[in-house]
Amino acid sequence: MRNDFCALILSHGRPDNVKTYSLLKKCNYTGPIFVVIDDEDKTADEYRKKFGNEVIQFNKSEMDGTFDLGDNYKRKRNSVIFARNRCHEIVRQLGYKYFIELDDDYGAIMTRYGKGMEYGSFKCQNADELFSAMVDFLETSGALSVCLSQGGDHIGGKKRYCGLTRKAMNTFVCSVDRPFQFVGRMNDDVNTYCTLTQRGDLFFTIMRTHICQAETQQKSGGLTEMYLDLGTYVKSFYTVMMVPSAVKVSVLEDVHARLHHSINWNKLAPKIISERHRKVK
Repeated sequence: MRNDFCALILSHGRPDNVKTYSLLKKCNYTGPIFVVIDDEDKTADEYRKKFGNEVIQFNKSEMDGTFDLGDNYKRKRNSVIFARNRCHEIVRQLGYKYFIELDDDYGAIMTRYGKGMEYGSFKCQNADELFSAMVDFLETSGALSVCLSQGGDHIGGKKRYCGLTRKAMNTFVCSVDRPFQFVGRMNDDVNTYCTLTQRGDLFFTIMRTHICQAETQQKSGGLTEMYLDLGTYVKSFYTVMMVPSAVKVSVLEDVHARLHHSINWNKLAPKIISERHRKVK
């Protein structure tokens, strides 16, 4: 793996179930890995016993008031946004330039084409090559972040689409030279790519690869308690508050119908007008 890159796994309260760590090894990733936890995690000592010097712990209270949580009430601070907004600084202090920011519950990293370019779903065998290619694209595209797709992105009409989409969730490849802030206590990844896309910044998801992850609310720790407490309507409405001109709450027909955000991309992303329309004096 290139020596200016590292992987960060964001975790809280489940030191014995950091599935992403072993997954990276199975995908033959050879670069450095760090598990990021906060100072309010009661299982911090267990993380250190298991991962040793690979554990990075940050102070949550130091971050109060440094970014927009999107609400004016006080609750438990069990939101991943605190860790997300610390990552650029953590990586800069570690001496790396690029990083991938991962959740702790991934079961697989898959590619959509095999060696013979047959379409399907194949386990990633070379994460070094994959992450290096994502860094190269990050630089050539000028994007703030480049992400892997999620399994659900390939259901239905998009299942054979292997280009790019403008969303950005879960797996953020970033550069310390282009820092940005996540916003909103819940749905922070969607809030962030929506607000910044509206201002002209670029986020991309690469559809040729995807991650498989545990279903929300199906395991303890992490964000599960907050989802169970507030529900998916409140989660989705954070993004409506951030970008009311382009986002609404709608019904997502999955295994079970549930409330979810719905984005009107024609209203969200600025359009590039052809030079032929420029007025010449």
